[in-house]
Amino acid sequence: MDAITATELAQLQAQGQAVTLLDVRRDSARQQGGTQIAHAQWHNPAQWLEWKDQVPKDTLVVLYCAHGREISQGLTTALRVMGLNARYLDGGIAAWQAAGLLTEPTA
Repeated sequence: MDAITATELAQLQAQGQAVTLLDVRRDSARQQGGTQIAHAQWHNPAQWLEWKDQVPKDTLVVLYCAHGREISQGLTTALRVMGLNARYLDGGIAAWQAAGLLTEPTA
């Protein structure tokens, strides 16, 4: 599985590279955290079969969950099998925040 670090993702964003950023935390974890990575789109991981075909196929897709484990890794594998250029954020939003990178309030 392909992981991307918080620093690598931040560099891609700073360079203006097109990245589709998917927040796939469970809703309870998302609400409890109260923040998300800027410009992320939240998708309920339990309903991935309903939204998987709406994910752009022509950009890098980065998925993140709370800690970068089962949820984001499993969904990354599923999207890669579908032919998408998908990666998961190593360490999840926790690693992003630990690196001091910007977040915004959840919508």
